[in-house]
Amino acid sequence: MTLRTTHDIGGGDQSVLTADGIAVAVGGHVVGAGETPVTSVASLDRAGREQVSFLSSARYAGMLATTRAGVVLVSPALAESPGEVPARVIVADPHAALLSIIARLHPPRRRVPGVHATAVIGRGTRIGHEVEIGAFVRIGDGATIADRVSIGAHCDIGDGVQLGEDSELVGQVTLYPGTQIGARVRLHAGVRLGSDGFGYVFRDGQHQKIPHVGRCVIEDDVEIGANTTIDRGSIDDTVIGAGTRIDNLVHIAHNVRVGRLCLIMAQVGIAGSVRIEDGCILAGQVGVAGHHTVGAGARLAAQAGVFGDIPAGETWSGYPARPHREALRAQAALFRLSGLMRGIERLLSDKRDDSA
Repeated sequence: MTLRTTHDIGGGDQSVLTADGIAVAVGGHVVGAGETPVTSVASLDRAGREQVSFLSSARYAGMLATTRAGVVLVSPALAESPGEVPARVIVADPHAALLSIIARLHPPRRRVPGVHATAVIGRGTRIGHEVEIGAFVRIGDGATIADRVSIGAHCDIGDGVQLGEDSELVGQVTLYPGTQIGARVRLHAGVRLGSDGFGYVFRDGQHQKIPHVGRCVIEDDVEIGANTTIDRGSIDDTVIGAGTRIDNLVHIAHNVRVGRLCLIMAQVGIAGSVRIEDGCILAGQVGVAGHHTVGAGARLAAQAGVFGDIPAGETWSGYPARPHREALRAQAALFRLSGLMRGIERLLSDKRDDSA
């Protein structure tokens, strides 16, 4: 595979691939100029001559005629679509193939081990090998930072926090005391983990706070999006299972247990003591009321409002959430209601006219 590295103006590495090299990497074959070089990835409508794009749906075939991309990954069914592209790489699944090319053309930022002069490290903190600690980071007493961890600027890490190997805190992340992070976890800017949950008891004429002494535990290979907040447990732990992906602007309350390999999308809110079992998908703006269970492999459509347990493997939607087909029928009936009301009004009007 033809791959070389140059240096861009910003000081980072910029990789170059040829169409021939791309074909070898993805198991496809080239139609056109195999020596065509590309340095980055872009969509068909904005790609330039030194960029690679992809076409996997007939819906976008018309864009091939106008794209300026140098190389396009194309499915066999669309290989003959009109367009003056210098090189086409014919591959069974262009979208999947693009993922492997992105990793080559846009390699991750290289970690630079070391502790910035402005960082503050607490007493008794243990720091592993090849750790990167950025500007204005604060690490509390008794924390454990494993090998090859990267901590971006302005992160605040509380007393006794544990960070697993190869994890990355992008920047301005706050980990409250006692938070536990597994290996290969990625936390985006503004993540807040381990804050107290919203727990109060009305007594003596006021809302008295319930002390929170549980932990917030993030298992291995989890990614958490920007400005997401996850509370610590009250007396139990809040746990996010291995391999789960959480989007931006999600809130997960105290004592929640999220299983392995779940997908939780933007603006989801999960109330206290909910159980989300393995492999669940919660689409944008789903709300789950407290103390319910979402069964393994269940799917909740966008804006579903959950007020009861969801059976494993089922798809539910609507507000309040119900099985998806049932929710669609209810919605269709509601849309027909205005027409039925107009018909009833005409009948009543005709009846009044006859009486007169």
